[in-house]
Amino acid sequence: MDKMKKYSELYKEELLGNIIPFWMKHSKDNVGGGYFTCLDQHGKVFDKDKFIWLQGRQVWMFSMLYNNVEARQEWLEMAEHGADFLKKYGRDAEGNWYFSLDQHGKPLIQPYNIFSDCFASMGFAALYKANSKDEYADIAKNTFENIINRRNNTKGKYNKIYPGTRDLKNFSLPMILSNLSLELEHILDPKLVNTLIEDVIHEVMEVFYQPESGLILENVYQDGTFADCFEGRLVNPGHVIEAMWFIMDLGIRIKSQPLIDKTIEIALNAIEYGWDKDFGGILYFKDIKGYPPQQLEWDQKLWWVHVEALVCMAKAYHVSGNERCKIWFEKLHEYTWKHFRDAEYGEWFGYLNRKGEVLLPLKGGKWKGCFHIPRALYQVWKTLEHEPANLVALK
Repeated sequence: MDKMKKYSELYKEELLGNIIPFWMKHSKDNVGGGYFTCLDQHGKVFDKDKFIWLQGRQVWMFSMLYNNVEARQEWLEMAEHGADFLKKYGRDAEGNWYFSLDQHGKPLIQPYNIFSDCFASMGFAALYKANSKDEYADIAKNTFENIINRRNNTKGKYNKIYPGTRDLKNFSLPMILSNLSLELEHILDPKLVNTLIEDVIHEVMEVFYQPESGLILENVYQDGTFADCFEGRLVNPGHVIEAMWFIMDLGIRIKSQPLIDKTIEIALNAIEYGWDKDFGGILYFKDIKGYPPQQLEWDQKLWWVHVEALVCMAKAYHVSGNERCKIWFEKLHEYTWKHFRDAEYGEWFGYLNRKGEVLLPLKGGKWKGCFHIPRALYQVWKTLEHEPANLVALK
């Protein structure tokens, strides 16, 4: 068997034999509804608060598995269990999704974070594919409309920024929309989807992309120019890499070889820029001018950064046959599986220190849930099932 196909089998086995059973066993809240995400190394719940974006992500995860892997009833029931909780308690009167709730659905933090909306919309759209209830599609579409309406001021009345002095825009939303546009295309008007795809490609690849460095910044002025301050100098290599496989998927959809080639070039730049040459792994944050970052966690190694890099390099190798991508995939695989995977108690750790030692022995929390690792395992599994296919014919 070809070596890359062996990776495919390994990632499939890890997804279906380790990760998904862990969350099926430990995360379902049969008392308050929804999912527990704050799980210790053994899967024991250490905090019962519910974070909306993690609830939406887990609805999406089990819906996606039901849609794309196998129509297992337990997966559909798991998805609908989370959706029922979100329907009852997740939104305010205007349809905006709270950031967090207590175990029984009482709001804890106001709907300031648009990513709660993004992942709720994504979750209900995937669930609609699994069970075509109009209610699911309506929630997904109405939430998406709210997201678009909030694009230029994502935090709305909860925004703490003083207007007019340093008006920056952030990379995160166009990055998420580049993926959301494909996740929701089965329930949106095709013209809207095509327009959105054009917009997000422009934002990601022209506004936030900086040709001088070959990298993407987290924040730029409204006109796309560089802001020489902490926020303006910030690079999050993981965000760049994850965004590049989103845009790569769009490049394949619209049959644009130049766009695909550019995503691969930027992704390789970001991995090489972010790679810790002393201890291995990808650094969390860097300053584009080499100054000390303001984030004290800048040198941590995070789960999502590494698994998204694995997806990106697997896809890049598959569409291009580029040996650099294959080499980086194997280097990332060796580091990630050695340091993040918990061979003793299942699932993977999320947070390592710079040396690659486990920093927090949790399997889930406020930010880590049933999403990045299983999605990445699925993506690598499916991508490497087949021989690399050079897409030169798309030119």
